[in-house]
Amino acid sequence: MARRRFSDTLVLADGKICCGACERPLAAADRSWKEQAALTVVPVASLPGAGLGTDSRIVLRRFACSGCGSLLETEVALPEDPFLEDRIVVAG
Repeated sequence: MARRRFSDTLVLADGKICCGACERPLAAADRSWKEQAALTVVPVASLPGAGLGTDSRIVLRRFACSGCGSLLETEVALPEDPFLEDRIVVAG
Protein backbone atom coordinates (compact mmCIF):
# COMPACT_ATOMS: atom_id res chain seq x y z
CA MET A 1 0.00 0.00 0.00
CA ALA A 2 1.52 3.33 -1.10
CA ARG A 3 1.25 5.51 1.99
CA ARG A 4 1.93 9.23 2.46
CA ARG A 5 1.37 11.14 5.71
CA PHE A 6 -0.05 14.61 5.16
CA SER A 7 -0.96 15.57 8.74
CA ASP A 8 -0.32 14.31 12.24
CA THR A 9 -3.50 12.22 12.10
CA LEU A 10 -4.25 11.46 8.44
CA VAL A 11 -2.52 9.57 5.66
CA LEU A 12 -3.07 9.22 1.94
CA ALA A 13 -3.08 5.55 0.92
CA ASP A 14 -3.97 4.28 -2.56
CA GLY A 15 -5.88 7.46 -3.44
CA LYS A 16 -7.88 7.53 -0.20
CA ILE A 17 -7.69 9.68 2.91
CA CYS A 18 -7.26 7.31 5.87
CA CYS A 19 -6.90 7.43 9.63
CA GLY A 20 -3.21 7.64 10.48
CA ALA A 21 -3.63 5.28 13.44
CA CYS A 22 -5.57 2.35 11.94
CA GLU A 23 -5.57 3.28 8.22
CA ARG A 24 -9.35 2.97 7.94
CA PRO A 25 -10.38 4.69 4.68
CA LEU A 26 -12.46 7.82 5.24
CA ALA A 27 -12.91 9.20 1.72
CA ALA A 28 -11.39 9.43 -1.74
CA ALA A 29 -8.55 11.96 -1.84
CA ASP A 30 -10.70 14.47 -3.74
CA ARG A 31 -13.68 14.23 -1.33
CA SER A 32 -14.47 15.54 2.14
CA TRP A 33 -13.20 13.09 4.75
CA LYS A 34 -14.94 14.98 7.57
CA GLU A 35 -18.34 13.87 6.32
CA GLN A 36 -17.31 10.24 6.95
CA ALA A 37 -15.75 10.79 10.38
CA ALA A 38 -17.54 10.35 13.71
CA LEU A 39 -18.60 13.85 14.79
CA THR A 40 -19.15 15.18 18.31
CA VAL A 41 -20.34 18.77 18.81
CA VAL A 42 -19.94 20.53 22.17
CA PRO A 43 -20.82 24.14 23.09
CA VAL A 44 -17.54 25.95 23.80
CA ALA A 45 -19.17 27.77 26.73
CA SER A 46 -19.62 24.40 28.50
CA LEU A 47 -15.92 23.51 28.36
CA PRO A 48 -13.68 23.93 31.40
CA GLY A 49 -11.92 27.28 31.32
CA ALA A 50 -14.45 28.98 29.04
CA GLY A 51 -14.84 32.61 30.03
CA LEU A 52 -18.13 34.11 31.11
CA GLY A 53 -18.24 36.16 27.92
CA THR A 54 -17.97 33.15 25.61
CA ASP A 55 -20.69 33.29 22.97
CA SER A 56 -23.12 30.44 23.72
CA ARG A 57 -23.60 29.76 19.99
CA ILE A 58 -19.98 28.76 19.33
CA VAL A 59 -19.32 25.00 19.21
CA LEU A 60 -16.30 22.74 19.21
CA ARG A 61 -16.48 20.04 16.55
CA ARG A 62 -14.44 16.90 17.18
CA PHE A 63 -13.82 14.59 14.23
CA ALA A 64 -12.76 11.03 15.11
CA CYS A 65 -12.08 7.83 13.21
CA SER A 66 -15.23 5.71 13.20
CA GLY A 67 -13.03 2.61 13.27
CA CYS A 68 -10.56 3.12 16.13
CA GLY A 69 -11.87 6.32 17.74
CA SER A 70 -8.66 8.32 17.27
CA LEU A 71 -9.20 12.07 17.32
CA LEU A 72 -8.43 13.33 13.82
CA GLU A 73 -9.15 17.05 14.00
CA THR A 74 -11.09 19.73 15.85
CA GLU A 75 -12.53 23.05 14.77
CA VAL A 76 -14.43 25.89 16.40
CA ALA A 77 -17.42 27.27 14.50
CA LEU A 78 -21.00 28.41 14.59
CA PRO A 79 -23.40 25.45 14.26
CA GLU A 80 -24.60 26.58 10.83
CA ASP A 81 -21.09 27.01 9.41
CA PRO A 82 -19.89 24.42 6.90
CA PHE A 83 -16.95 22.21 7.86
CA LEU A 84 -13.52 23.76 7.35
CA GLU A 85 -12.00 21.75 4.52
CA ASP A 86 -8.38 21.03 3.70
CA ARG A 87 -7.84 20.10 0.08
CA ILE A 88 -5.09 17.67 -0.81
CA VAL A 89 -3.18 18.09 -4.02
CA VAL A 90 -0.78 15.27 -4.81
CA ALA A 91 2.09 16.41 -7.01
CA GLY A 92 4.12 13.95 -9.02
